[in-house]
Amino acid sequence: MPAPAVMNWSGGKDSALALYHALSDPQLRVTDLLTSVNAHYQRVSMHGVRLELLAQQAQRIGLPLTKLELPEMPGIEDYERIMQTTLEPLRQQGIQHAIFGDIFLEDLRQYREQQLARVGMQAVFPLWQRSSADLLREYLDLGFQAVIVCVNDKFLDESFCGRLLDADFLRDLPPGVDACGENGEYHSFVFNAPYFATPISFAYGEKVRRTYQSPAADQTNCHQPDSTAPDPYAAGFWYCDLLAV
Repeated sequence: MPAPAVMNWSGGKDSALALYHALSDPQLRVTDLLTSVNAHYQRVSMHGVRLELLAQQAQRIGLPLTKLELPEMPGIEDYERIMQTTLEPLRQQGIQHAIFGDIFLEDLRQYREQQLARVGMQAVFPLWQRSSADLLREYLDLGFQAVIVCVNDKFLDESFCGRLLDADFLRDLPPGVDACGENGEYHSFVFNAPYFATPISFAYGEKVRRTYQSPAADQTNCHQPDSTAPDPYAAGFWYCDLLAV
């Protein structure tokens, strides 16, 4: 009998491709979607996608959506507490597997497995250790469509934000940038997939740049409260807002 499983759904191409493989796996039965959201801004964490569009994805997939609601700047203890509180009802329903779209970050995999073990669940990684370039080509061949909603400007400039995730995008990636953005180079929003009932219509909103301080910066600046020097640890991200149509 297939094991019931929850899909950790970011709304981007990795989770979308992982879901495709999970739906084809006779040993799994995907019953729910789980998405981390910023409760303050009402957007998908990291991706910055509006929750209206997230809801449209879940509707077209035909699976119930559970939101892991996080504060604006959650600490690790807050995240783990909220994660366990959110997963516990799913486990009580008999769901013992959680699916992820991670590809090769071993420390992240171990962290996920450790956290799931605390609530009696196991992790599943359908894309694990596959070539990023091969995965992106498979994504394109299967007919997925996505738009880039966030880029880390340490790796990609503003012009990449808002582009379609297609063969031209792959060709234009600078050397050293992972094809799937596995190192956080970019995030995407999937608006069409083989298992969507219909494509999602959207309009482009404004494009903004936001800077986030790293933990290293907090540690460095705590001894220099009056310093006005630029933060060398700050990470800059360009976001392209998408509007539901």
